[in-house]
Amino acid sequence: MVDKFISGGGRGLSAKGCCRHDKQLNTYDYLADVPGADQMTDLVEVQFKNTHKDYYLNCNHLPLQKGDVVAVEGTPGHDIGTVSLTGPLVPLQMSKQRLKADAGTKRIYRLAREVDIEKFNEAKAREQQTMIKSRAIAKDLGLDMKIGDVEYQGDGNKAIFYYIADQRVDFRELIKVLAQEFSIRVEMRQIGARQEAGLIGGFGPCGREMCCATWMKNFSTVSTGAARCQDVSLNPQKLAGQCAKLKCCLNYEVATYSEAAQKLPPRHTQLETEDAIYYFFKADILAGLVSYSTDRHLAANVVTLTAEQAAEVIEMNRRGERPASLTGVQIGDEKPIVVDLAEQDSLTRFDKSKRRRRNRR
Repeated sequence: MVDKFISGGGRGLSAKGCCRHDKQLNTYDYLADVPGADQMTDLVEVQFKNTHKDYYLNCNHLPLQKGDVVAVEGTPGHDIGTVSLTGPLVPLQMSKQRLKADAGTKRIYRLAREVDIEKFNEAKAREQQTMIKSRAIAKDLGLDMKIGDVEYQGDGNKAIFYYIADQRVDFRELIKVLAQEFSIRVEMRQIGARQEAGLIGGFGPCGREMCCATWMKNFSTVSTGAARCQDVSLNPQKLAGQCAKLKCCLNYEVATYSEAAQKLPPRHTQLETEDAIYYFFKADILAGLVSYSTDRHLAANVVTLTAEQAAEVIEMNRRGERPASLTGVQIGDEKPIVVDLAEQDSLTRFDKSKRRRRNRR
């Protein structure tokens, strides 16, 4: 009944293709309703702790579905992960990540047993304490690095240490000390500040959970040019996110602003009239409005024009003509009438009627 309700009776999205959409590594399987789609390939996508995912071969032909907890081949030993994708989309995901078809040589052993899950939970409970101790060890060794997260393998014999460093770090001595301290096999992986913020999670100034912790998979470079294009104040405290880098959301609307800015006249162009010369002052890019001032640096006699009106004046100046003034085409004084539905009726309109009734009595 739940599947039929979500899928809309076969006319909407398939509930079978959905999985945990609170994680950024998930993929919607739009081929989930195709009969026999899960049997087209033996490759399976398995996700681990929302930090990475890998591809394995279902050589035992187990009837796997999304969300199944499986025991997979590790290096060495075995690991515990969650099936995140099956069927013909798995080879497509591998080609998207530029992986060859024979890359999934590791095998899926079995569905996770109760003993496997208990060992996995025990190893997972050690991650926080291991991270704190490893940070102290790195500090004692004088290494300029920060260990951001620790991920234990399902059998507890291996751990991946995610670290952040601005420069190259020689952590060979650190690996020896960590291996002796925790009696495990150590693997070091370097991550960036944005990836660390995605691992830790949190909420942004917009009030929603951070994009890097929910849906973003790849991080593109964010430059200050994106802020300049949108006329955003270059305030480092407002432009920086939780990772102390420029916010990724600055790139979301750059294309829209760039396209709208092309319709505006150049900022260095002056408007000449018979009474004064007007200089560019500010612009509302999305609204297509440009404000001009008679002073280069101050707001003096500001006149607001549309992009079309400013282009007409510029064309007149090219022909050697000057309009009498810009006040005749000014639209800055035309304020749109905003209708607030909550203010149409008074909140005390019912009280007035009661008062009238009492007066009549």
